Amino acid sequence: MAAPPAASNHGPSAPPANMFDTVPGYEGTVAGGGGGYLPPPMPTAPMPVPEQAPSPPDWHIPSISEERAREAFATYVSSNCCYSSGPVKDGVITNMESFNTYRYRLETFNESRSTEWTQEPFAGQPVDAGVQPAPGPWQITAQPPAFFQEHKQTIRVPYTSSVKNCHVCLGMGRNPCKTCTGAGSKVCWVCNGSGFREGNDRCSHCNGRGRENCSTCNGNGSCQCDTCHGKRQLIVFINLNIKWSTEKDDFVAQDLSGLRVEKLQKVSGKELFKDAQYMVYPVMGFPDFSVAQASERLVRDHQVKYAQTSRILQQRQTIELIPVTKVSYMWKGKSHVYYVYGNEFEVNAEDYPATCCCSVM
Repeated sequence: MAAPPAASNHGPSAPPANMFDTVPGYEGTVAGGGGGYLPPPMPTAPMPVPEQAPSPPDWHIPSISEERAREAFATYVSSNCCYSSGPVKDGVITNMESFNTYRYRLETFNESRSTEWTQEPFAGQPVDAGVQPAPGPWQITAQPPAFFQEHKQTIRVPYTSSVKNCHVCLGMGRNPCKTCTGAGSKVCWVCNGSGFREGNDRCSHCNGRGRENCSTCNGNGSCQCDTCHGKRQLIVFINLNIKWSTEKDDFVAQDLSGLRVEKLQKVSGKELFKDAQYMVYPVMGFPDFSVAQASERLVRDHQVKYAQTSRILQQRQTIELIPVTKVSYMWKGKSHVYYVYGNEFEVNAEDYPATCCCSVM
C-alpha cells in the first residue's frame, strides 16, 4: 500500500489591497502587475522634416537562367520523397516569365513601462518609503539595448519600500500544517488507526499507537510560512518593469504571377530602400503606388497605436524586391508550372504531376 501524498502547505499569497501604501504617481499599481502599460510623456524631440525620396533607377531584374531554374527544380523534387524525378529529367521548359514583387516593411522599436507591487521576506533590507517623493515611472533612468534588440529589465522604484507584517501567517512566522491540520500526527496509513495489522500482530509502522508523526511538519503541527520564510515580516515595494520590443508589419504588393503571397514570408529579396530614424515619414516617389499607400497607412497606424502605451525610440522602413520567376514546362504532352522565388531560389510546384504514395515504416 502506498502512502498518501502530502498536502501542500502553501497558503494564499495575494496580499490585501490595504497592505500597500499610497504612492503619488503610482495609484493604479497592483500586486502581480496587471495594471497595463503606462502612457509615456509627450516627446520633446522635434519631428524631422520629411525629405523627398530620390527617384529610383530601373529596378527591373532579369529572369534567372534556364539552367538555374532547372537546378532549383531538381533540388526541390529531391527533397520530397513522394516525388519522382521524371518531370525534372524529361520536362521541356516552354516559357520563363519574371515578376517584380515588392515587400514593404515597417518596424517600430518601443520602450514600454509597467509597475507592480512586490514583496519578499524582510531580512534587514533598506527601508526608504517616505524619505522623499518617489520618482515617476518615466523619470527613472534605464539603459536601452541596441535598436531593435528585444530586452527586459526590472528596477525597484526608490522610496517605495516599507515593512509590513506577513498577511499569510499574521506575523507568526508559521502556519498550521495542512497535512495533519495542526495535530502533529495523523492516522497510520498501514493499520488505519487500529494499531494492529493482521490478527493480533502489532503494527510495526506506528508501533501499535495507531497514529504516526506527520512527516510534513515533523510532528510540530505547524510549518514555516512559505511567504515570509519564517521572518514574520515582509518588505513591500514597487517594481518598474521595462520592456523593449519591436513591432513589425509587412505589405507585399500583389503581382500577377499567381504565386500565393504567404510563400514569400520566409525568403529574402534585394533591398532597394532603407530609412531609419526616430520617426520615419512615408515613402514618397516610389514607382509602385500600392507600396507608397501602404507606407503612408502603416506609418500613421504605428505612430498612433504605439505612442499611446509606449515610447517610440526608433523606426525603420525597408523595401525589398523579391524576384519571382514563373516557369512553364511540358511533360508527357501536358503543360505544368512551377515558381522560383527569393534570393534562396525556393520552389513552389503545387500541381507537380509525378507524385507517388509512400509510407513511413
